[in-house]
Amino acid sequence: MKNKRYHNLSLRVITLISFIVFLVTTVFVVGYINITNWIKATEGHIKEMAEQLNDDTISHINDFIDMQQQINIHQQNFIEQDILDLKNEIARDKYFVSFLKQLPENIYSITFTTADGDFYGARRKDNDEIEIIRNNETTGGNTWYYSVNKDFSIGEKVYDAGNQNPLLANWYLKAVREKKPIFSSINKTKEVNDLFITFATPVYKDDNLIGVIGTHTTLSNINEYLLDITNQSSIALIIEDNTGELIANSLNIENFITKDNDFIRNKINNIDNESIIKGYQFFRKSNSEDFNIKTKDENYYFSVTKYNNDGLEWLIIAAVPSAMLMKDITNTIYSSILITIIGIIISSILYYFYTKTIMLKPIYSLIKTTEKIAQGDLNQRINIKRDDELGHAGKAINKMAETISKLVYDLEGLVEIRTQSLTEINNELKNNKDQLQLILDSAREAIYGIDLEGKCTFCNKSSLTLLGYQSPEELLGKNMHDLIHHSDKNGIKLSANECKIMQSLINGTGITINNEVFWRADGTYFDVEYSSYPQYKDNKIIGAVITFIDITERKKDEARIRYLSYYDDLTGLYNRNAFFEKLENIEKQNLLPITIIFGDLNGLKLTNDIFGHAAGDRLLMKTAEILKEVLREDDIIARFGGDEFVMALPKTNEIEAEKLIKKIKEVFAKEDTVAMMASISLGFETKTVANENIIHIIDSAEAWMYKDKMDKRKTTNFDTINKILNILHKKSRLEKPHSINVSLLCHDLGVAMGKNENEIRKFKDAGYYHDIGKIIISDDLLNYSGPLDNEEHKLMEQHTVVGYRILNLFDETLDIAEDVLYHHEKWNGTGYPKGLKGEEIPELARVIRIAETYDFLINRKGYTIEKALKELESKAGIVYDPSITKIFVRMILDKSKYKSID
Repeated sequence: MKNKRYHNLSLRVITLISFIVFLVTTVFVVGYINITNWIKATEGHIKEMAEQLNDDTISHINDFIDMQQQINIHQQNFIEQDILDLKNEIARDKYFVSFLKQLPENIYSITFTTADGDFYGARRKDNDEIEIIRNNETTGGNTWYYSVNKDFSIGEKVYDAGNQNPLLANWYLKAVREKKPIFSSINKTKEVNDLFITFATPVYKDDNLIGVIGTHTTLSNINEYLLDITNQSSIALIIEDNTGELIANSLNIENFITKDNDFIRNKINNIDNESIIKGYQFFRKSNSEDFNIKTKDENYYFSVTKYNNDGLEWLIIAAVPSAMLMKDITNTIYSSILITIIGIIISSILYYFYTKTIMLKPIYSLIKTTEKIAQGDLNQRINIKRDDELGHAGKAINKMAETISKLVYDLEGLVEIRTQSLTEINNELKNNKDQLQLILDSAREAIYGIDLEGKCTFCNKSSLTLLGYQSPEELLGKNMHDLIHHSDKNGIKLSANECKIMQSLINGTGITINNEVFWRADGTYFDVEYSSYPQYKDNKIIGAVITFIDITERKKDEARIRYLSYYDDLTGLYNRNAFFEKLENIEKQNLLPITIIFGDLNGLKLTNDIFGHAAGDRLLMKTAEILKEVLREDDIIARFGGDEFVMALPKTNEIEAEKLIKKIKEVFAKEDTVAMMASISLGFETKTVANENIIHIIDSAEAWMYKDKMDKRKTTNFDTINKILNILHKKSRLEKPHSINVSLLCHDLGVAMGKNENEIRKFKDAGYYHDIGKIIISDDLLNYSGPLDNEEHKLMEQHTVVGYRILNLFDETLDIAEDVLYHHEKWNGTGYPKGLKGEEIPELARVIRIAETYDFLINRKGYTIEKALKELESKAGIVYDPSITKIFVRMILDKSKYKSID
């Protein structure tokens, strides 16, 4: 009985000790599992932080590029639409200065380099002052900088940068070579202590290069942005993909150094950071975008992106150290392991002593006390009265109780700390979710997500705007196919099985589509380009993300481009490419004989110079109208460019071609308006056998056209001048007799002055054509007989310059052009257009001045001959040449043959 009691007590003691061991082991296992899961979650969060840092950097670069594009588009529109006249120095300088003042400080300068090598623009100095830039023939090929006056006009020259050829600039050559907007390589000038890059846009008119726009931007603000978005541990860098040269970084490392007036780019392999260098080298070997790099000092998570856009080939690197979130959990792990090991050792020792010596009363007391401790009364202690093995065991149990009590207390504190930490993490996750939504809402593209059933899981503001909805609740949980993708633009229903978005979700492949429509809330649709990519979680598809943009305007532009690739935009005729395509079809059908007519418009330059390009455009359109009117429906008419037209006439022999050419010229001759002050030279050649080369036929037709042009050049010139005068005489019945009267007076005055036959002929012609420039004056002003105001005077004064420009175009009238230009100058220098004085005025111009004034006094104001002559004599030496005036007065008094023509 006694032995049985001792045996039972021993079993109870052993069981109690085993329970303590189990308790300590369970605490360790549970703690280990929880800590392991937290470590995994922390590692995932660090990876997301690296990716987010990378995405933020890309977003900033996209904004940077978009700003450059908008600046160049603004300048391109001003130049292509002739809003900015680059030849007007005052307007050009004010435009560059005022536009640069509106731009951010990182825009260093804006410039325009013409195809001839002239270089204009404005730059910003360190003190934010603006300077005007010029490099042209005036500066002798040197680049000069000027100060800017308060009214944005050019001031004094402040700096000469020496001889520079803008046509050899890297950004200019690159833009001309690529024929599209493009970024230059990164560079540095001695005027700017910063790296800068140039966004260059070539500008064309009629397929001819006018020049290249350059927006020159410093890169320090990208460096500042990286410093702002990184903390002391995370790292962000932007480098050249091909060379590894630094563009911007958050390490406070200089991106370049200046040595002996040369600048040297810093490279990533030269920086003092082992983790970054190893990460870069690993990326170059593996081409992996997301990876982990461990060194003896640190463990970094990397996110790397190759960024290629408009000539930029950059590498964006983001790195986040695991130490940011792992330090506290690592310390906790070490503490838990240490406490657990101590508990296990103590339990093992107690187990050994209790099993070695079995004593009834001390053991019973030990068991009773330990049972109470096991029941949770950690304040219980064994009353130790002996110093043998059982006494030692009692002390050990008391110590174990104290340790367990402390462990429980420490565990409660740790739980409280971990609970607070988890709360902070949850708050941070919520903030990250809000930040993610903010990023989504900041995206220009519309974005939404769907689950496996096609129901909306999230959307951004752009998607709501494009689809015409007010709040996300109108989309969340709704089937997006049924809502926005149910039909094509013709209203034909599109089933879910036919939906490419749902097919992409099922197949697990990404797609991009640009030939479908999305439907708005109001029932209207728009052309859309969308991309759909599946979402994965644990290697399983859980949904898809769809990004889309409205491409309605782009579709219109594409249609317009297709039209322009086939037709001439101004006349509506076929262009060169379309002509050869149509001609090839005619040849395939063997519609012989095929006649090619080549035409060249005479007088387009005259029309553009005198009446402006709008009148020139009307002339080209009228020419197209005449050609379409005369030629037949099956004939092909094309504008080859400028003033050249080509026609292909199937089943047309030489006789029929000559009749058509004659009819075209007859219709041209009948047109007698400002819009048709031109003629057309025509030549033709006929292909009669199938093996003749049609290109040779075209060349031959062009050669015959040039022969026609040269043979009739003199006649054409006289016809054009007389057509202008006929139009002028129709505009005002007073102009024709005035021209004849002044011509006769100049002829007689030339005789009276003793001039030879050629000079007298010149006097007569100058008198007849002296007011030809009035062709630009409106009918109302031309026939107005009252006093003119200042504005009307300015308009009337233009006729001398216009007359000069007209007569200067023809060999037959070139010798009188300058006399017509100055025939309103006055002897005392108060005339126009240049205010010449005395004998600075050409002699013939002084003759015309006297003759036309005399005719005006007699036939317009009704003066008698005596009164008119006295008027001339009173202003001799003021308005009129006194010597010629005397000769004229004597001629009129001596000869009465002058008669006016009404």
